[in-house]
Amino acid sequence: MKVEQIYTGCLAQGAYYISSNGEAAIIDPLREVQPYIERAEKEGATIKYIFETHFHADFVSGHLDLSKKTGAPIVYGPNANPEFDCIVAKDGQEFKIGDLTIKVLHTPGHTMESTTYLLKDANGKDYAIFSGDTLFLGDVGRPDLAQKAANLTQEDLAGLLYDSLMNKIMPLADDVIVYPAHGAGSACGKNMMKETVDTLGNQKKMNYALNQPNKEAFISAVTEGLTPPPGYFGMNVAMNKKGYESFDNVLNQGMRAFSPDEFEAAAEETGALILDTRNNKEFYKGFIPQSVNIGIDGDFAPWVGAMIVDVKQPILLVTDSGREEEAVTRLSRVGFDNVLGHLKGGFASWMQSGKEADSIDRISADQFAHTVNTATDKVVDVRKESEYAAEHVDNAYNKPLAYINEWIRDINPAEHFYLHCAGGYRSMIAASILQARGFRNFTEVEGGFGAISKTNVPKTDFVCQSKLMKA
Repeated sequence: MKVEQIYTGCLAQGAYYISSNGEAAIIDPLREVQPYIERAEKEGATIKYIFETHFHADFVSGHLDLSKKTGAPIVYGPNANPEFDCIVAKDGQEFKIGDLTIKVLHTPGHTMESTTYLLKDANGKDYAIFSGDTLFLGDVGRPDLAQKAANLTQEDLAGLLYDSLMNKIMPLADDVIVYPAHGAGSACGKNMMKETVDTLGNQKKMNYALNQPNKEAFISAVTEGLTPPPGYFGMNVAMNKKGYESFDNVLNQGMRAFSPDEFEAAAEETGALILDTRNNKEFYKGFIPQSVNIGIDGDFAPWVGAMIVDVKQPILLVTDSGREEEAVTRLSRVGFDNVLGHLKGGFASWMQSGKEADSIDRISADQFAHTVNTATDKVVDVRKESEYAAEHVDNAYNKPLAYINEWIRDINPAEHFYLHCAGGYRSMIAASILQARGFRNFTEVEGGFGAISKTNVPKTDFVCQSKLMKA
């Protein structure tokens, strides 16, 4: 028996490869499926089934491409109704993988089709659960994503989730291994652990959701403090349910290399968004006017989804040399398939062609400390509310990056402000968006609050509610 977790950090997502006696199964595959095929070929195994725990919202699964390339059927749990051929399994139905058995445990709550897969070893002993978004480590799946589709409230779904956990998961033995679909950093939960594998017994002890005294308390606990989901979630669900373009075609298109002249013409003709994936330390010095910077060395795909929202938006890429394929791949994971191509030679070729460039007004934390007057100057902190509440610059306004499309409307273009996040990644995203929309009345602080905290700038952990940006 082989069970391999294939964890993708930027999405905080776990896919799984299971094999036994020449047969294999994949659970919740990512968009690019060749690595799974190569794993099976390497050990001489045939991929027999592709299991999906639910219709994912935060990424586009590779189930369709993998099924087409291997002939393996796709398996969903009860209540699934996709627009492609698949096996809609019954609660309790079992599937054989070599000497192993995978049993379907229908666990609605996160979504109505949500299913946990129970793996039994060759002796029939319960070995592990692949819990999808039903049970995370330290948390459970948020119950507010499927309200419209299910015609239920988030409280109704939370109640169903409670029943699923108490009736299907909690009775299992403590030594059963829990393999969730996500870990810390995913927007599908709010309190996930950094670990990606645990025993069910430990989760029974420490998971707050599993230790509520009754259903009412559970519903209250899991629905409290939920932030709005990213705008692209619904579109990813639709792609997973209805189908999508082959990843091979998406990659081929995205790998088209444009000269600076061709790139400029394509941007003008198509209205494409110019997405620059370079590090913020390079971007601010010079970039193509109207570019948006979301660095690939960070939570790239989730921030693309949060900032761009429309997965059909045409995109032109500016990347560091050799990272074009990586950028296209990571965009496709969250459904952004309309990448028209990339700038051949990167930003250096743009400069060599003599074309116009722009830059961001950035200063160091020490310069900020010497120039800012926190009593009179406006400081905008784009970190999350929890980060701001822990400590922030005196009198700073908290305007989380995730809500920039809301608070940007209130900016006075005649009033200067300082802009920062925790380390410079998010504030440069904000700066590029602001500048692309015509705002130039700000100065971004390099190194963010991490650098500011080491200076003598007045700071406080007192939260003034009027300074918080409320969603």
